[in-house]
Amino acid sequence: MIGFLRLVVMGFAVLTVAYFIIGIYSRSVERERLEKEWDGDPANEGAAEEARNAYIEAGMRDYAHSLRRKLIWLVYIIPMGLLMAVLYYNTVL
Repeated sequence: MIGFLRLVVMGFAVLTVAYFIIGIYSRSVERERLEKEWDGDPANEGAAEEARNAYIEAGMRDYAHSLRRKLIWLVYIIPMGLLMAVLYYNTVL
């Protein structure tokens, strides 16, 4: 029983680290995409740096409410669900 609890706590810690790393990487990719989108548009050439920053920050606010950001929670849900399924089937069968 103690071994199982240790496994769950360590697994949760590893999943938490993975969640934060994936979240940071995903935000970085989105910010880079917004920067390239702004820089690639000829209409934005010569625009003020404040306008570029405002565009990127607005895009990041939209990203904060996006489905992609919410899907990162699957880092917790899938492994825990698989663990529960394995435990259930081992006790039933």
